[in-house]
Amino acid sequence: MKEFILGLEGLNCAGCASKIEKLTNEIDGVDNATLDFVTKKLRVEVVEEDRTTGIIEEIKNIVKRLEPGVNVVEEITSVQYNHHHEHGDLDKRDIMKILISGILFAIPWLSKLDGIPRFTIYLAAYVIIGSEIIIKAIKNLFAKQPFDENFLMTVATLGAFAIGEYPEGVAVMLFYQIGEFFQGLAVNHSRKSISSLIDIRPDYANLEKDGEIIIVSPKEVHVGDRIIVKPGEKVPLDGIVIEGKSTVDTSNITGEPVPKEINIGDRVLSGFINNEGLIKVEVEKQFKDSTVSKILDLVENAASRKAPTENFITKFARYYTPVVVFIALAIGIIPSVLLGYNISDWAYRAFVFLVISCPCALVISIPLGFFGGIGAASKVGILVKGGNYLEGLNEVDTIVFDKTGTITKGIFKVTTIDSYNGVTEEEVLELAALGESFSNHPIGKSIVEAYEKEIDKTRIDNYREIPGKGIEAEIDGNMVFVGNKKLFEDQNIKITEKASIGTTVYVGKNGVHIGTIEVSDELKEGVIEDIRSIKSEGVKRTIMLSGDKEETAKKVSKIVDIDEVYGNLLPQDKVKILEEIIKETRGKVAFVGDGVNDAPVLARADIGIAMGALGSDAAIEASNIVIMTDEIGKIAKGIRIAKNTKKIVVQNIVFALGVKLIVLVLGAFGIATMWEAVFADVGVSIIAILNSVRALKI
Repeated sequence: MKEFILGLEGLNCAGCASKIEKLTNEIDGVDNATLDFVTKKLRVEVVEEDRTTGIIEEIKNIVKRLEPGVNVVEEITSVQYNHHHEHGDLDKRDIMKILISGILFAIPWLSKLDGIPRFTIYLAAYVIIGSEIIIKAIKNLFAKQPFDENFLMTVATLGAFAIGEYPEGVAVMLFYQIGEFFQGLAVNHSRKSISSLIDIRPDYANLEKDGEIIIVSPKEVHVGDRIIVKPGEKVPLDGIVIEGKSTVDTSNITGEPVPKEINIGDRVLSGFINNEGLIKVEVEKQFKDSTVSKILDLVENAASRKAPTENFITKFARYYTPVVVFIALAIGIIPSVLLGYNISDWAYRAFVFLVISCPCALVISIPLGFFGGIGAASKVGILVKGGNYLEGLNEVDTIVFDKTGTITKGIFKVTTIDSYNGVTEEEVLELAALGESFSNHPIGKSIVEAYEKEIDKTRIDNYREIPGKGIEAEIDGNMVFVGNKKLFEDQNIKITEKASIGTTVYVGKNGVHIGTIEVSDELKEGVIEDIRSIKSEGVKRTIMLSGDKEETAKKVSKIVDIDEVYGNLLPQDKVKILEEIIKETRGKVAFVGDGVNDAPVLARADIGIAMGALGSDAAIEASNIVIMTDEIGKIAKGIRIAKNTKKIVVQNIVFALGVKLIVLVLGAFGIATMWEAVFADVGVSIIAILNSVRALKI
């Protein structure tokens, strides 16, 4: 399976976008295709890689047939906003068409012309403003894709001419074109507003090379290179500060406005803005692996994961237009042919139906609403990987938390050391530190830090890490075990248990328990208020899963007011318990975690939320939402953004369908004219699109 991305520059018709997506999915060899109208990106998964070139050519032919003016660009890796000719950016020729047609339209009305001169002028105005739409309609008809706005406007306006309603035929086409222009302006405004929210891509890097500073693209910088970041500049790549000190604005990445102090040895992330001093940074990651690239990739690719509401509207639009067209046909034919009513009157009503039948308001505004919500979330440090997950947040009624690194800081310190069987506390700490010297676990690192001496790793043989239990190693020829109670039970070593609110690490040597080390963790600041805030957003049930002993986990859950708690869990135990929680929960279940061990649980949850700033790459990869600041309080903010987005989307659906339905009924009874029909089509679209922009507000 291979995926490729095509950029469709100049794609302005939402209905055509839907058709291109549908026809691409029908190509032999295509497993799945998703076209996002907002970003103009077509993602295609193919079954056989060697067929990619042929499939791309087929797609180009489809696009050429449906939208000849659209340019298909291969291997697009990011959202492109600077197209040569966007919808709404009319050139001089387009403006002249509208002006000339408008003047011609006014002449018969002002001079009160009649007969052939009147018809001739109206026809000239109609050809000038409508010829391009008529040509497109004919092409689509031959392409067996007739039901789009071009076809509907062509039939409706030609019909108006056929029954002698020349002014309305011209007016509908003229105001449709003007309305399309303003609709395009609204769409572009929305796109630009969203793009400005994620405009964190650095333009250049000051590379230090052979004693000189040269300005290069961030993509040309390699790991180990040294770059200079001047005051006011964006940090272009992730790295470690090796010279200088300053404060940085991290709001682009974390959403937090408070400046952060940085000194030699501190890590800076791409996208940070240097406020004050000159700093030199040693690059740790290439641009494609940097934080800013990951964020842009997550946000830009989010559009390919459509929300259920988006999928519903796409399917709805496919049936809505043909149904209305056939109803219009019935209105135009049945009363006049079968019942003897005036054919002109009922044909006019049918043409009103045709003008209203384009679902552009929904097809454009709903994706814009979700993309705006995703952009708003990214601005405050919440990266949502798709509209489906943003919409899913509305349905979360149970949140399951990991403890370490999520509820607590994950910064451990050795607080007490007990020794047994004639061994000193210093010896217990030394053996534990040697045993944990290869470990990346926060508890192991805290023991190594407490030892404060250089570790001679040549003393260690046969090192083995046992997930969820601890360490087994041969040290100076002695078999040493460092870990929890389960590890010692597996080895049949009796231990002297100790009650503690911290994490208890037992140390054994040659089958004997020789000591116990207590390591304490701290609650994150504001976590109690954060849990309260999450519950206020409608989350009915909170649960905590922990690998720590039951007593410690219960103590923490009581302090922060979490409803249920499970302790002494291995990674596989967490997955099993989460599956049971999902089965007994009516709404969606979210899991919040940060460690490598949390990746399986994050992947299994309905919505996996990773603590991204300090979290592991595995956890971020497995999750659906990433919190860049490790603050669980951002979850409540994310739910609020999701609710606001959903509210706006529902408003657009109710408003668009409501107005169209009312005008359809009025049109059927002969009350609504084509003027109301144009408003129900283009006017409603513009209002719905402008309403979608409100999703950007946080």
